[in-house]
Amino acid sequence: MKKPKDNRNPKLGTGPRTAEGLLEQAAILVKEGSTTKARQILYQVLRSTPGDRMAHLLLNHAALMDGDLGGLRRAVELQRTLPIPPDIVAWNLSHLNLRLGVMPQGWDEYEVRCRIPGLVIPERHFSQPRWNGEPFPGKTLLLRYEQGFGDTLMFVRYARRAKALGGLVLLDAQVPLADLVATCPAVDGVIPHGSPLPPFDLQVSLHSLPQVFQTTLDTIPQEIPYLDIPGHVPNRDWILRTLARSEGQTRIGLVWAGRRTHKDDQQRSLTPASLAALGSVPGVAWHSFQIDSPEQPPLPGLVILDPMLRNFSDTAFALSGMDLLITVDTALAHLAGALGIPTLLLLPFYPDWRWLLSREDSPWYPSMRLYRQTSPGDWDGVLARIVSDLTGGS
Repeated sequence: MKKPKDNRNPKLGTGPRTAEGLLEQAAILVKEGSTTKARQILYQVLRSTPGDRMAHLLLNHAALMDGDLGGLRRAVELQRTLPIPPDIVAWNLSHLNLRLGVMPQGWDEYEVRCRIPGLVIPERHFSQPRWNGEPFPGKTLLLRYEQGFGDTLMFVRYARRAKALGGLVLLDAQVPLADLVATCPAVDGVIPHGSPLPPFDLQVSLHSLPQVFQTTLDTIPQEIPYLDIPGHVPNRDWILRTLARSEGQTRIGLVWAGRRTHKDDQQRSLTPASLAALGSVPGVAWHSFQIDSPEQPPLPGLVILDPMLRNFSDTAFALSGMDLLITVDTALAHLAGALGIPTLLLLPFYPDWRWLLSREDSPWYPSMRLYRQTSPGDWDGVLARIVSDLTGGS
């Protein structure tokens, strides 16, 4: 009896030899950080189907995770010669150039997202023309949010630049952020998303403002703070009573995990237990800003603020009572940066484009210091450097 043909690849494990199965296997390996094995599989796919879009995207991702910028640039440039949509190539190039600080070229390429379905969230269409930075005296400009909370907090800084060129500046923002972003002095009015929009003449996404102003590393708006504590803080008294217990101590806030549904959460988040090393820092009153966490770090006297932080107004007020925030890449990092609160930001080996590469400071937030993994998954090394810096190397 003839032995059935084995469709598994002996060199690449038990995955099927079909391109679809290999790509699925490679995607899992990239997510786990096993980039060398992932690259082997992806090169195999590209040998048979050199124009496979998903294979190229995964290869780009793997190269970035490895810090192989030369390989990434070669991979992206190769895409120009393959049957890959030009918009996808431009999108990949935008992330590469923004990570390298190649601006405003990166911003120009970044605008291609508006032509790729699924990249602009929420997707909206207006009859009013897009604003391109021209003066608009006597008119009303609508700035509209795009993507997540952190993106809104980061790019609302541009409202000042827009306001200097014209009339009214309105902001369409996520409901939970409405009270907070209303403190931006250049915003004349905030419309919580979903509410009826008043009449306006021009509109533009917050994400497009760096391109509108042709931003370079040297011209990023740094008028910090550009947000303030809202007038109404629901849990103000509760927070004040809690903070009074640590009067005279150094108060440090902590955030160790982001939203679980985020596509890169596995790379950016830590376990609570991994923060145990911070317990060796003397004289600190630790405060947890982590929301909905079933576990807490084993730190002495840790104050859990979660029950008091029901909205961004409460969170901003509590943050204003901290001497320092230590956080992973979440919206809270942007909130602290916008408020000018000293922040230590913990970054994975493969960080988001906005944190650039190699540098320890951020041109977006002067009060922030960046602590990067030196190898994928190495949070112990990051925390060891933080402990050394907080204790003066002792």
